[in-house]
Amino acid sequence: MGRGGAAIIAVAGVLAVLAAGAPAALAQDGPEGVLFVAGKRGNTLSKVDLASGAEVLRVPSCTNPHELATSPDGEHVALACYGGTSVDIFRTGDLAKVATIDLGANARPHGIVWHANGDLYATAEGRQSIFWIHDPLGKVETFEYSTGKQGSHMLVVDPSATTAWTTDLGSKTATRIALQARLRIAPISVAVGVEPEGIALSPDGKALWVSARGSNQAFELDPATMEVRNTVATGAFPLRLAIRPQGDVAVTSDLADGGLSVIDLATAKVIRTIAVSSPQEAEARQQVTILWSKDGERIYVAETASDTVAEVDYASGTVLRRFTAGEGGDGMAILP
Repeated sequence: MGRGGAAIIAVAGVLAVLAAGAPAALAQDGPEGVLFVAGKRGNTLSKVDLASGAEVLRVPSCTNPHELATSPDGEHVALACYGGTSVDIFRTGDLAKVATIDLGANARPHGIVWHANGDLYATAEGRQSIFWIHDPLGKVETFEYSTGKQGSHMLVVDPSATTAWTTDLGSKTATRIALQARLRIAPISVAVGVEPEGIALSPDGKALWVSARGSNQAFELDPATMEVRNTVATGAFPLRLAIRPQGDVAVTSDLADGGLSVIDLATAKVIRTIAVSSPQEAEARQQVTILWSKDGERIYVAETASDTVAEVDYASGTVLRRFTAGEGGDGMAILP
């Protein structure tokens, strides 16, 4: 389904279902809020009401959409069009597309951040670069920064918007980019395992964490020097890494075994694992993106092969619900 789009697909009814094997007593309403899911196989953007677990709206998007980011005011959601060259922006209320920002030939944007300053930042994997998109709903100015690395895939940006970091799948590196000194400070890259992909900055800004899916490892780096401080063995194929809002733990999404590895950030050790699906189910579900609720009590896990999102209670490790949200759900964003 192309960018021009077809009519909005209205989706009615509560689609939440219990996790396989979970007792009926675990059926319950979720927290208030809205979850947005990019369906990379169906080329769609979905809106899920978290209280009921119902997919309330699904619209056509661009080709092979991946990561999502919501605006600071909650009025818009930006979508990285990995199969093309643009970042598309939709209203969160009715999912009407209001802007398309083209990043140039072969861009293949993937990772995306909508910063508190109102600007967007996105990787352009095909161009080995990242983009700073200033005033994305207004005048729109774009600034490109080269990483010089293959497969610059995911990124984070610090609270002051002076520095960004990427994971570079093909080059097996993480890269630090000075956003406010683009002509004076060269990017700094460091080797971090095989196929690094997940990345997160601790809330206090003192640690950068990266997961390397090909070597089953997570790395703690000094954000300024890019020195590797700690290396942690995780579950199998840790595709993503997300830090709890409280800043106490990081969780990796271990696609090949269906689990989550919980890393204590103070000790840099795995303190527990959470089974989202069994190892036998892992291939059929293929969990990808993980996202914390704003209060840090729940984890949302996109299961791209089964077209489901699992909702996990962090304290107990229980899968509370599964709900559907388009074909090949991958990138997610949340509004409280």
